[in-house]
Amino acid sequence: MNSHLFPHIGKVIASTGSRHFPRLLHDLILTQLSVDATHITQLQVSCTGQAGRGINPVYTDSVVALDPEQPATQLHLTRRKDNLRYVLSVYRSHQSKSFSPQERSMLRDFSTLLLPMVENHIIAIQPYRQDSDPLVPDNQGIETLRLRIQERLEQSGLTLSKRELEVCVGLLAGRTAPELAEQLALKVNTIESYLKRAAIKLGISGRHSLLRWMYATEDAADL
Repeated sequence: MNSHLFPHIGKVIASTGSRHFPRLLHDLILTQLSVDATHITQLQVSCTGQAGRGINPVYTDSVVALDPEQPATQLHLTRRKDNLRYVLSVYRSHQSKSFSPQERSMLRDFSTLLLPMVENHIIAIQPYRQDSDPLVPDNQGIETLRLRIQERLEQSGLTLSKRELEVCVGLLAGRTAPELAEQLALKVNTIESYLKRAAIKLGISGRHSLLRWMYATEDAADL
């Protein structure tokens, strides 16, 4: 994973459950691939549904809707969990070039990170969409991020100290070591020390491997 992506990824994760998530996800995809529109969907899949039947949209959100009467090149990435299917769709207008095999392969690899983000966002936002105010507090993304790390720690049978956890959460949310040092009233080398301790416990090489560890999944994305 390229290091320049980390701040973008952190912003997307921190926006989980907020109205800003679709736009930030779209912007993240643009760092790797030129697309004109992005669409995320959650589908309810019936156990008896066949040949596309029994599939109903539960949640949908778009960034830049294309003219439905104009042809568009599109790619759909899917992730299924129980009777739910999460779909990330990207589109290019008819004036743009079609997706090359290399771009398709890159997006398939990128989907192992993107689709879990989509799933976590939809799970986080749905309870609030039932109320009159669909917005989630600004700190909801950070709390969702913290809960996801704790869930992975439990799954792995590992533990982190309070400071190690705070540092991991902060870095994943896109904050730099100096920013975290100021926030936690610590020195920058102390922040780096906590990260190294956490990396050793998790069996990873550093902050860039932390994302892959957190979103490790046995589910495969379809393209």
